[in-house]
Amino acid sequence: MEQASSAETSQRRPARSGLGSRIPPHVPAAPRRKSRLALDAVADLLAEADVRIDGDRPWDLRFHHPDTAERILARGSLGLGQSYMDGWWDCDRLDEFFARVLAAQLDEKVANTALIVAGLRARLFNLQNMRRAWQVGQEHYDIGNDFFEAMLDPHMAYTCGYWAEAQTLEEAQTAKLDLICRKLGLAPGMTLLDIGCGWGSLMRYAAREYGARCSGVTISREQADYGAALCEGLPVDFLLKDYRELDGSFDRIASVGMFEHVGQKNYRTYFETARRVLADDGLFVLHTIGKNRRGVPTDPWIERYIFPNGALPSMGEIADTAEEFFVVEDVHNFGADYDRTLMAWHANFEAAWPRFAERYGERFYRMWRYYLLACAGTFRARTTQLWQFVLSPKGTPGGYRCPR
Repeated sequence: MEQASSAETSQRRPARSGLGSRIPPHVPAAPRRKSRLALDAVADLLAEADVRIDGDRPWDLRFHHPDTAERILARGSLGLGQSYMDGWWDCDRLDEFFARVLAAQLDEKVANTALIVAGLRARLFNLQNMRRAWQVGQEHYDIGNDFFEAMLDPHMAYTCGYWAEAQTLEEAQTAKLDLICRKLGLAPGMTLLDIGCGWGSLMRYAAREYGARCSGVTISREQADYGAALCEGLPVDFLLKDYRELDGSFDRIASVGMFEHVGQKNYRTYFETARRVLADDGLFVLHTIGKNRRGVPTDPWIERYIFPNGALPSMGEIADTAEEFFVVEDVHNFGADYDRTLMAWHANFEAAWPRFAERYGERFYRMWRYYLLACAGTFRARTTQLWQFVLSPKGTPGGYRCPR
């Protein structure tokens, strides 16, 4: 969107005087001027995305604290998310707010220390080493199986659904699971390894519908125990271990929504491990969220509050390493479907929240709402993607024909 003229910009700030009235009169003049300058700077930035402060549209922001603008400018994404969690501002449609802000590339115009530090940490340290790999399981996936059961579909699939023909979340997740099985060419008696199996949605489906014998690895004890109960009576095993500890041999491998926790320093180990345990005539489906450009660090708010040590790969980063071990047979991008998936999760979350409000509290509610809707906005703006790669060790004889 083009830069607004000064006259247009002034029209987009109808409530600045209202916010200024919230700056207590006893605050010394210098801090008041600083707050006003920060407010003006944020308002000018937001105007580029057609977002107003204290506007009356669903994607406009309502500031409740006089230091909100300063906190956002000082800490960027981290300050934006933290101040929302603290109740310093509100927005009726966070998803649309983020879609507009990211489409206008405002995130690239707010350089801040938190983002620089995040980039340096990722380059200097292996944040996804064996010791740290279990952290995301403990802090995210183990917060309560009943909570995730209320938010997700009956499959308990916590990854992007496939909405090509689906009308409901359950239909989209069923379509996604079936798509993976068809891409793998699963047949009765085949062995399937699921790297990062979650609660076992893919393994349950593959065992029931395709007759596969399945083994899955997870770093969440809650997921392993709960998933094993759901899969009782099926040829499905849950292994509580890190992917680097894998051994054995499998006809097929799938990894759905786990590669985002591997980290660039471990990509080679990951693909080397997958190749080692995959039969020479096997197939591997890798399903992962990805970023448009390499070198962009993980969002510091998401890394701190939602997925510790998370790291989105770029297409080039995946290809650079995968090509050492596999032939890339197919790449399928349906990232726009994640927008609809996240909005469905959010609707379930809001409907179920009264059951969990006392257990988790208001700050958790605001954190989780921010997470789901901000992520929906990133996929709507197409700044984040969802890829399914089909890989083979030596190339499929006669060529691979990918089902859709």
